[in-house]
Formats: sequence, structure tokens, C-alpha cells
Amino acid sequence: VQLQASGGGLVQAGGSLRLSCAASGRTFSTYTVGWFRQAPGKEREFVAAIRWRGGSTYYPDSVKARFTISGDNAKNTVYLQMNSLKPADTAVYYCAAGNRIILAQVMAPSAYDHWGQGTLVTVSS
Repeated sequence: VQLQASGGGLVQAGGSLRLSCAASGRTFSTYTVGWFRQAPGKEREFVAAIRWRGGSTYYPDSVKARFTISGDNAKNTVYLQMNSLKPADTAVYYCAAGNRIILAQVMAPSAYDHWGQGTLVTVSS
């Protein structure tokens, strides 16, 4: 499966952005789709994930209640709605997909086999 991430940009603190992750090559079906981010000099960090079958979602405490992940079956696309953005959210955001990921591995980048190219989100203070 090929992933194309888009929607990044420059936004002021407190603003919102919606990222998109479009899949081609096959449907997500049994996949888990996740968003990760990486700021300069830092490790890749888990942001959100959704089970394509069933729709369960997962978030770390750092973004819970501010970010929402959702999926559109018809468009084979996953979205990440980001609200109340902070300068600390500045990073390159990547979407990723993995098949049959167990719950304990949902937040681990190594569990995901397919990665998009990344989209830059910059939040100014």
C-alpha cells in the first residue's frame, strides 16, 4: 500500500489543521493506520492511530482531546484533525499503516510497514 500525506502548513498557536493520508494500491481493510511526528533532533513520536476495522482509536496524553483521527472508507483516506495547536506540535507528520498490529504495538513505529512521505506542520507562537 502506498500512502500520501498532505495538509501541513504554517498556523498560529491555538489554530487548527487537518492532515490527510490517502492510500492507494489496496484498501486499509485489516490495517491499523497511525500518525507519527518527528521534530528536529527528536525521536519519532506516536500521535494517533485508528483500527480500520472497528474504528478503535488511540492517542497519547499529549494530544488527547486536541487531536482526532478518523477514516473515510469511500475515499480510503485517514484524517488527523488537530485543534488548539501549540508550538510544541511543530514537526514533520507521517502517516503509516501496518497489518494486524497488536494493541501493545500500536504506538511503536516499528510495527508499521508502510510510510508516507511526511508533511510539515509549523505552529508559531
